[in-house]
Amino acid sequence: MTITETTLTSTHQGVPAPEDAVAHLTPERWARANRLLVRKALAEFSHERLLTPEPLGDGRYRVTSDDGTVEYRFAADRYALDHWQVRAESITRHRGGEELEVDALQFTTELRGSLGLSEQILPVYLEEISSTLSGTAYKSTKPRISAAELAKADFQSIETGMTEGHPCFVANNGRLGFGIGEYHAYAPEAARPLRLLWLAARRDRTAFTGGEGVDYETFIRAELGDATVDGFAATLAAQGLDLADYLLIPVHPWQWWNKLAVTFAAEVARRRLVPLGEGRDRYLAQQSIRTFFNATDPAKHYVKTALSVINMGFMRGLSAAYMAATPLINDWLADLIERDDVLTAARFSIIRERAAVGYRHLEYEAATDRYSPYRKMLAALWRESPVPTLAEGQRLATMASLLHTDEDGASLAAALVIESGLSPTAWLRRYLDAYLLPILHTFYAYDLVWMPHGENVILVVEDGAVVRAVFKDIAEEIAVMDPDADLPPEVRRIRVEVPEDTRLLSIFTDVFDCFFRFLSATLADEGLLSEEDFWRTVAETVRDYQASRPELAEKFGRYDLFAPEFRLSCLNRLQLRNNEQMVDLADPAGALQFVGTLKNPLAPHRPK
Repeated sequence: MTITETTLTSTHQGVPAPEDAVAHLTPERWARANRLLVRKALAEFSHERLLTPEPLGDGRYRVTSDDGTVEYRFAADRYALDHWQVRAESITRHRGGEELEVDALQFTTELRGSLGLSEQILPVYLEEISSTLSGTAYKSTKPRISAAELAKADFQSIETGMTEGHPCFVANNGRLGFGIGEYHAYAPEAARPLRLLWLAARRDRTAFTGGEGVDYETFIRAELGDATVDGFAATLAAQGLDLADYLLIPVHPWQWWNKLAVTFAAEVARRRLVPLGEGRDRYLAQQSIRTFFNATDPAKHYVKTALSVINMGFMRGLSAAYMAATPLINDWLADLIERDDVLTAARFSIIRERAAVGYRHLEYEAATDRYSPYRKMLAALWRESPVPTLAEGQRLATMASLLHTDEDGASLAAALVIESGLSPTAWLRRYLDAYLLPILHTFYAYDLVWMPHGENVILVVEDGAVVRAVFKDIAEEIAVMDPDADLPPEVRRIRVEVPEDTRLLSIFTDVFDCFFRFLSATLADEGLLSEEDFWRTVAETVRDYQASRPELAEKFGRYDLFAPEFRLSCLNRLQLRNNEQMVDLADPAGALQFVGTLKNPLAPHRPK
């Protein structure tokens, strides 16, 4: 049996029987998943002012359906940035004198007008809600592990142990395109190692780009091993083909079975693409679902693949055109960081995207614009692993884990504070110096902004304390907001024009509203750190940084982090409006949804 035949007959092995595939969907688990998701919906839709809860007294509120016949009652604590900490167990649903079950699908349809869901978007959004509920039910079947235990676990145990996705988005695990068997095979929480498939792609339609010091032949052999590369060459030779005429591309198994084998059938038939089989290394899917950590050799690169699945407002493809400049952008940024005294003092770093490869389907290109998902079906990149950079006694954790709470309501963040032996404010300041300070400095010194959400940041932890931060997902998600910035030609695509009055939202929205809002409430809810102390510590971090860079005083005044308020930019509103492409990539700032303002919790701490 050839390598290709072995792969094509083994890829779907291990899929559970039909009844086992849905064993997690029990009435008890489903009821719990619905309660948790309705809790989040009430909180986040209220935060985005899609819903206006009516106070009932004693910290209780109610929300009424569009037609006024159904009422939701719940208890909630209110925190800074108009954060609603809704108590899941307090939620009840009523029609007249009858109490009804709490059901996320019915919640969505009962409030479809308030949520602005069109007839076209509503059923697809309901499917995303269903998938998110199913994922929550599945996660509840895993062995219970306390936040304190998870906090001391290894990097990938933490990555696959998360029970919540993006903290803002309600439908955050849609993954439209995955069947139930594929969910068990490919979802991060399933924690099932897999082997990537490999295609040989004709060089005349394929481009490989390496960063400084990276050449294709050496890199590919280091990643795959000589035996695998030589085996692939033999597979091609058996078909009368020469490996020298091709470049190798790693492919997500789902992408091969569901897209490439059909949508790119002409390329396969004409031997522009040749399936070669699996590589030897086993990988674990990360929270982003299309990025893989090498479980066989953790020192090797991550692999990020194209995946034509809709998840949280986008088709998760990879642009072949974008891949061409990706390693060069990473090298430019790594050099900037290395030459900057503030960033080096903070021990700040990125894990570079060292190499990328992309295939151009010329017929689809002729039929589409550059943003089309048809142009994002076959590409991949290799990203450095942070594992080799660890010192003795250090461990890694995705920053998203700071918001993780176990079934008893204990948070992983609090577990780290306790492990460190530091006071909560001292622990927080170390974290802020590692995470927030680099964001501040790159904004004010270079007009450079990130997408620094929890999944895009890896924390290096030592004895429970954060000692440094590592940012990732660079080339697709950084931007230089100065339209006149002097950038090398290969880096200029990251230069964007952003209106002056929205530039600081890269911190106010992405950091304060989309992460600190939740972290502050989590620590306050556990009685570990009051929100006043939390935001005072954030303010001290900002003030100390600004005092250390007097040469940037003009920019500190122009982009005032101590302003009384800032505009509320709403993420769910984007997804509710268009769940397939919630932001126009040609004009990302123009697509933002603003509703009023939020009081800035730093304003009371303005330096005198």
